[in-house]
Amino acid sequence: MSHLVNTALTTPGSVVVVGSINVDQLIRVQRHPKPGETLIGTSMEFLPGGKGANQAVAAAQLGASVRLVGAVGRDSQATVASAILTSAGVDQSAVRTVDEPTGLALVSVDDHGENTIVVIPGANALMGAEAVQASAGIIAAAAVVVLQGEIPADGIAEAARRATGRVVLNLAPVIELDADTIRRADPLVVNEHEAALVLAQLAPHRGVPTEDAELVSRLLEVGVASLVLTLGAKGAICADLDGTNTVASPTVVAVDSAGAGDAFVGALSAQLAAGVSLLQAVRLAVRVGAFAVQSRGTQTSYPTLVDVLPTVNA
Repeated sequence: MSHLVNTALTTPGSVVVVGSINVDQLIRVQRHPKPGETLIGTSMEFLPGGKGANQAVAAAQLGASVRLVGAVGRDSQATVASAILTSAGVDQSAVRTVDEPTGLALVSVDDHGENTIVVIPGANALMGAEAVQASAGIIAAAAVVVLQGEIPADGIAEAARRATGRVVLNLAPVIELDADTIRRADPLVVNEHEAALVLAQLAPHRGVPTEDAELVSRLLEVGVASLVLTLGAKGAICADLDGTNTVASPTVVAVDSAGAGDAFVGALSAQLAAGVSLLQAVRLAVRVGAFAVQSRGTQTSYPTLVDVLPTVNA
């Protein structure tokens, strides 16, 4: 193991995350119910979440200068949603307060750490093109702009259009986007299932391969500038002009996988803002993702610069 603080993360540029802010209603169960089945849960709590907020916290706790563009409601849940953003030092001056309720994610986690998630967008549904345009100057000034699939498609497209720096597009969940917006990504960050859905959008009249290497190759063929294919416990594949590389993940005991992908994206974005290569960024990001699955919760499981990250066994 090594201390994360030994990894240089002094950022020459800022990270701007344009995305969702939620409260996670986290329910723990021994196993997930079958359709029509009722089970007794073991606990329930409300925690800050949302892919945008998660990624902002993850990047900020790793030393990046982070601003968040998003929306919350005029309700008590907004205070819950912003608590760790505030303690992590994320600039929330571009977070709007609107009349819709703060977004809610219903998360259930079983004893094996597997999760199911249902998201109610609430205020996030108002983050369309007009709302994003109000933060155009902030977005244009960022070294890295981070986007996900939990705000309206026209808001994502507007943010990508306004970006002058690098765009990290984590298209999760996969929603319909125009091809130009997807091709603006550098990198596109998706898992295997999401990669297949994105490829179907970009090349609708061709079959979708099932092999990871072929998925990566085909996405590059149809115009994706660079790609990170996340593989869970197996690590990730990254591909850009420097080539295609597989990066193994450390072996850890998973307690809760919720939010680990967002920890990965936040770490990746912080590293890219620091000016490192995509391959170097992915090598740190898989370790951060592995760290996150070892404890419960999303933002509460993310490392800081003083934490010890797991390493890949030689």
